[in-house]
Amino acid sequence: SNFHSNPVLSIMKILSGILYCGLAMLVASIAGCTHDFEEINTDPNKMQVGDLQPYGMFEPLLYGMANQQTYYAYYWTDELAQFTVSSLTAQERHRYKITDIQWGSLWNNYAGKGLNATHMYELGVKFGDKACQAVAITLKVYALSNLTDLFGDIPYSEAYRQREGIDRPRFDTQKEVYEQMFAELEKANELYAEKPTFERASLDIMYGGDMKLWRKFNNSLYLRLLCRVSGRPEMKAGEKIAAMLNDSSKYPLIASNTENATIHNTGVDPYFGRFRPSDMTKMNFTSSAYKIAKQFIAMTTIADGADSEQDPRLTTWAERDGDDWKGATAGCELADQQVDVKDCALLNYKVLVRDDAPNFLMDYSEIRFIMAEAALKGWIDGGEAQARVYYESAVKASCQKWAELERYSDVKAPIDDNAIAKLLAGRLAGWDSHTDKERLIAEQKYLSLFWVGLEAYHELRRTSWPELTIGRGALYNDWHLPQRMGYPSESVGSNPDNVNAALSNMGGVNNMLTPVWWSYKAINGTFREVRPDNAIN
Repeated sequence: SNFHSNPVLSIMKILSGILYCGLAMLVASIAGCTHDFEEINTDPNKMQVGDLQPYGMFEPLLYGMANQQTYYAYYWTDELAQFTVSSLTAQERHRYKITDIQWGSLWNNYAGKGLNATHMYELGVKFGDKACQAVAITLKVYALSNLTDLFGDIPYSEAYRQREGIDRPRFDTQKEVYEQMFAELEKANELYAEKPTFERASLDIMYGGDMKLWRKFNNSLYLRLLCRVSGRPEMKAGEKIAAMLNDSSKYPLIASNTENATIHNTGVDPYFGRFRPSDMTKMNFTSSAYKIAKQFIAMTTIADGADSEQDPRLTTWAERDGDDWKGATAGCELADQQVDVKDCALLNYKVLVRDDAPNFLMDYSEIRFIMAEAALKGWIDGGEAQARVYYESAVKASCQKWAELERYSDVKAPIDDNAIAKLLAGRLAGWDSHTDKERLIAEQKYLSLFWVGLEAYHELRRTSWPELTIGRGALYNDWHLPQRMGYPSESVGSNPDNVNAALSNMGGVNNMLTPVWWSYKAINGTFREVRPDNAIN
């Protein structure tokens, strides 16, 4: 799925999945259905645009990407953002031991999804299907925004153009990538505005083919990405955010939890959640693997006798492994690990591991948090008073989203209006309890992004909140939170001149210390971290 590899390979993977593995296996086509790819498809270069119908691309693209995002929340974000700590000696992401193979997996998966979305768009053009064109653009930007946010500069303007003879695409600067993504989202918004019909609504397990809701997701993604680059004044993101928020007819946005970009898995083949009890036992999912981190516990509980507080979402997200909420040390030294994780809280298996568990791409609460930040920073009217209104509605929306899933938990702790009001009046999330409102918004947004792909990790690097405590064993990145992933060796080897030009532009070397362009560290030169006494300068 590299940018300069043959652009039809992912399409042939999909075909072989359909023909030989069925849709359920198709979701895992990269790992499961392509082992005999060369035998089945002896001459993939003969495939031309139009050999598939655009709707043949849509379902595996959306379903595969959504499942991938849930897995990445579990495997990557939870560890990097200090939601969880792996107790497995072979899994050391919380110590920042991340390999070239892992870089390559992230690169190829997102680049492959971008390729498939590009081909879906081309097919939509060929068949005159504007609904498919619009959805393809939205999904392409969703995939490639994650790619650039992980790696920095990436091919965009010259990506997927091998048929035109571009074998070694130029890496656009991240500023150029964002400008192109914004232009594409504008184009998609215009296509949605024409009210095209999505002919195969039954394939859409997110919005049922409702183009009004897809348009809202498209524009909400646009808002997310504008917020991402808002620290760069040359992008004039605040002005554009204000223009969008002040013109809901031109830029409709996700306006309630019922409009969340959520894959509603049925639990009936092939629409299963990313984790299933038949594939992932509780032992594998939590008790012998991932523990809740101290950072997460500290942000959701206050142990203070009669004045103790607890975020009402916590018992839906996690479960205690003892009488108290104990968290594990992210980045602890390997020799201390087994003692450190003893009796620590676990991810809530009953909530998160179900055949019909949903996949979250974007929530209404995120829109309200962006609006709160916009009001606080003066991008939109209202100032601090209006920021508070937006902030409290954001926290409430996040709580209500998880309230729908609380019924699956063994420990019943209703997330009702009373519990939400108590949270908003208390020390954990109360507006009046915090003097630094920007930090409060950022940290509660971070919590709301639990289990939403890589978003908490992206936001952590953008805002530098919460301030992480780096463990003594996190030596693999010099005791610093990884600011990006490195370009995989396959890409470096096959396109060295353009990779080196990208690294030169980003001002660093091919490692995880070089910050991406929009990040707090790139803009301010520092990053909020509490580093251990054994850390090198």
